Amino acid sequence: LMFRFAAKLALVMIMGFQTLNAQSVWNEKTAVKEALRFLQKVEDETIREQIKITEIPAPPFKEGQRAEYLMKRFRDLGLHDVRRDSEGNVIAAYPGGGDGPLLVLSAHLDSVFPEGTDVKVRREGNILKGPGISDDSRGLAVMLAVARALTLHKITIGGRLLFVGTVGEEGPGNLRGVRHLFEKELEEVDYFISIDDVGLKTISTAVGSNRYKVIFRGSGGHSYADFGIRNPMHALGRAMAGIADFQVSSRPKTTFSIGRVSGGTSVNSIAHTVWMEVDMRSQDAEELDKLDRMFKKTVYKALVRENRRWSSGDTLTVEFVTIGKRPTGTLPEKATILQAVSRADQALGIESQYQPGSTDANVPISMGIEAVTLGGGGDGQYKHSLQETFDTTDSYIGTQRIFLAVLELLGVR
Repeated sequence: LMFRFAAKLALVMIMGFQTLNAQSVWNEKTAVKEALRFLQKVEDETIREQIKITEIPAPPFKEGQRAEYLMKRFRDLGLHDVRRDSEGNVIAAYPGGGDGPLLVLSAHLDSVFPEGTDVKVRREGNILKGPGISDDSRGLAVMLAVARALTLHKITIGGRLLFVGTVGEEGPGNLRGVRHLFEKELEEVDYFISIDDVGLKTISTAVGSNRYKVIFRGSGGHSYADFGIRNPMHALGRAMAGIADFQVSSRPKTTFSIGRVSGGTSVNSIAHTVWMEVDMRSQDAEELDKLDRMFKKTVYKALVRENRRWSSGDTLTVEFVTIGKRPTGTLPEKATILQAVSRADQALGIESQYQPGSTDANVPISMGIEAVTLGGGGDGQYKHSLQETFDTTDSYIGTQRIFLAVLELLGVR
């Protein structure tokens, strides 16, 4: 499929862009045409940037080193007002903007990998291997390439453009960076594009999620001497069995998963504290709320059954700790930002691929702000694993696509 895109784009360039949609912002703009050729020409440099970013550790809540690098690169590219806000987001303004709508183009700084992970990237032909090479080092590298093309070719846009590296997109971060951006840092944002992961997808439906740490507590004791007291581990097991039997909607897609379980002291002990972490998701807020209620009811039922099963020891208790909550939302099909992305796709001969997802765009979408998440091009496998890969084949198309989407949205003077 990517080879087909490349062939069509090459034909378009050979023909002097005469085959492009007449409505495209690049149809009559020489600087835009040159910038698109430039992005293809320097893709190897963009990939080297991607590798360099990957090899700068950015564990959850420890994105500082990568943030400093991004600030330096923003300054090197001639962006204005480069700063880091109180949450840790890196923000820079494009100097060639007009007084039109405000667009935020972003990628997230953090990775899922804990401190101490070996983040060295290894290359085998077109395949790069390394933790975080796709998610979201690719997004950050593409964002820098777009800024580079705009500044180098002195393209004047009709609106205002901010480049942002956000913190806390991944699981434990709970979208803390983008929440801060919209709730405290920026006013009157009109459009938001997040560059996340790989491929040429468009995410305009925000998958919401509720995440809990559920903690059961009791007196604990010796497995033989204290047999017969209420057992938190048994209550946890009852709850897990009940959750495993849930029936949920497939349309809209709704999911649940027990991701982690821990507790107890030893094999010959009755635990005094045990816990599980649960992730629930849905594209629909009502379905997510329904699942949440069913989940809590099942946990409480398990607690009651264990307390009634035995007559000695402390009465068991349960605590729900919210460790993540992401809002849902869907853009209307005729949203201006979707039309802009569609025009960029048409100009490059790309068949638009729409899918739901859970990304930084969840927050603005839930607030009624037009927002999408776009893949950064290329391909990849094994995301969020130590074997994560990125396939560089024709990856420049993703960069060109995002560059064009920005211009289609804000216009070129």
